[in-house]
Amino acid sequence: MSNIDREQLQLVEGPAGELFAEVAARGGVPTHDPLITGAPAATALLLKLGLLREEAGRYDVVDPQMAQGAIVTPLSQRATEAIGEASAWAQVFTELTQAYRRYPRTTDGPMTELHGDQLNVFLEQLVTGARDEVLTAQPQVGRSAASLKTATARDLAALERGVRLRTIYQHAARRARFTRQYVDRVTAEGAEVRTLDEFFNRLIVVDRRVALIPSAKERTTAVVIRDTNLVAYLVDIFERNWDRGKPFTQTTADIASAIASEQRAMATRMLIEGHPDSASAKRMGVSDRTYAAYLADLKRDYDAQTRFQLGYRMGLEAARRGTDS
Repeated sequence: MSNIDREQLQLVEGPAGELFAEVAARGGVPTHDPLITGAPAATALLLKLGLLREEAGRYDVVDPQMAQGAIVTPLSQRATEAIGEASAWAQVFTELTQAYRRYPRTTDGPMTELHGDQLNVFLEQLVTGARDEVLTAQPQVGRSAASLKTATARDLAALERGVRLRTIYQHAARRARFTRQYVDRVTAEGAEVRTLDEFFNRLIVVDRRVALIPSAKERTTAVVIRDTNLVAYLVDIFERNWDRGKPFTQTTADIASAIASEQRAMATRMLIEGHPDSASAKRMGVSDRTYAAYLADLKRDYDAQTRFQLGYRMGLEAARRGTDS
């Protein structure tokens, strides 16, 4: 009975099932009854499935429990075999994918663009397949609780495999509750996280062989880089930023003071260079409201009533310092 198909299932769910119910309700019917002669396909299927039997010129129904094993058991075995086969294929493709990523140049070339969901799937597979190291630079704070939950599970699995994990955030990330929770979880398992005052673009490097950077075209597009020279260059940039970063998990007074000083200095630079407040806030990785608080502190320190006065007085001080040096 293992050759039962979906079309036959639909027939049992419909006309054949209705025929079975009617024959059962009537306590059996003669073989020449219009109920039988008018539904030859349904009758033949019920006989094939062992749900109907012919005896002494009559058709009678059979207990479905007696026929079930002949149908369901083979299907269950096929499903189990299919799951095992699917798992084996998935493992094969994982190994092939890892080999593909180890090769510096592929048929796609040294660089490939990925868009939207395609990017998310690739990133998940890339980190899942990491063997030695994952380097990540995450500018700004805007990672949702859901995305951090997914990242936590993925990164903890990588750490459990012995992968070294290093991440750089901006200083503003220290104020984000979900980010702090993520950092607490992964650093407890051996990850390293630092923060930096200045703005930087997002970067992910896996095993120093594959890198992801944002596309200049659109926000939901990224560029996958496999060229060994370009990847090495990006790793060097990451290492330079890493050396200047402050450990996320250290909360000493000296580090807190240094971070506050660096953020203030960056707010000052943004103002002197004439960036709009919204752009400055974005580059610092903070909200417009937080950046406005920085400006309020600077106005108080420089005894300025307006933003124009503040910029003028800060410019004079910067020029004076340049002259003194």
